[in-house]
Amino acid sequence: MTADKNDMPLITLAFSTLGCADLELDQALALASHHGLDAIEIRALGGTIDLPAYFTERFGSPSGLANALEGSTVSVCAFDTSLRLVGATPETKEEFLRYLPWAEALGVRSLRVFDGGEVGDARELGEALSTLQWWSETARREGFDAEMLIETHDCLVTSDAIARFLELAPDCALLWDTHHTWRKGGQNPAETWKLVRHNTQHVHVKDSISEAGPRLPYSYVLPGSGEFPMAALRSALAADGYAGVVSLEWEKLWHAELPLLDLALQSARQNEWWPREMRVG
Repeated sequence: MTADKNDMPLITLAFSTLGCADLELDQALALASHHGLDAIEIRALGGTIDLPAYFTERFGSPSGLANALEGSTVSVCAFDTSLRLVGATPETKEEFLRYLPWAEALGVRSLRVFDGGEVGDARELGEALSTLQWWSETARREGFDAEMLIETHDCLVTSDAIARFLELAPDCALLWDTHHTWRKGGQNPAETWKLVRHNTQHVHVKDSISEAGPRLPYSYVLPGSGEFPMAALRSALAADGYAGVVSLEWEKLWHAELPLLDLALQSARQNEWWPREMRVG
């Protein structure tokens, strides 16, 4: 992604299909196009999170999937897998590897994985590094172009845990879930950004209020109607000329009471949650 003549870096605007899990691939792409977005990150389609099985049933082969997306104005910026670095097993690693033929065929470079764990202590971080080493060796041996994109989701929600992890894995690629480090980790997004800015390639945004919901001690709400300090986040990203992915993660698959993703996307645009261009400085 490059800057234009006004030094305004382009960001990739996207949403996670977690918010529209029942849609087929063409419908999800059409929804993104309707809202003027650049990409989708695929977590679920056709009512399932087993994407390799979905792709096989609908498209037959990786080349069939690539043909189906040929000419689309909306790209796929990531596949969201369920692998956790902490506690990974031979079975979950094998499940992760099922995504690779599809990612390689589409040129999808980012495969989201979770951090896993709970506290980010030496034992957990050791497990995480072991999984990263396994992937590094596997990718090199097989010639894979894709890379793991580690989401700050479980143990990596506090600045201390993130700092310890990045000291051990300074070159890793992060998917920064800004809501989790703020709501669960109690971290100011502007301060967290200083820590993760050199590693972050993908940012998740969502909004919530402190009122307890059906499943959580807080409640997700339409973007711009809650307590998340989005203005501070936008300023921090703009100051460093961030030019990665900003994606709305609308968790409707896990929280059926939420409004439709279409309404969340409308709210995000109306509240200027993700301006297409962010001026440097």
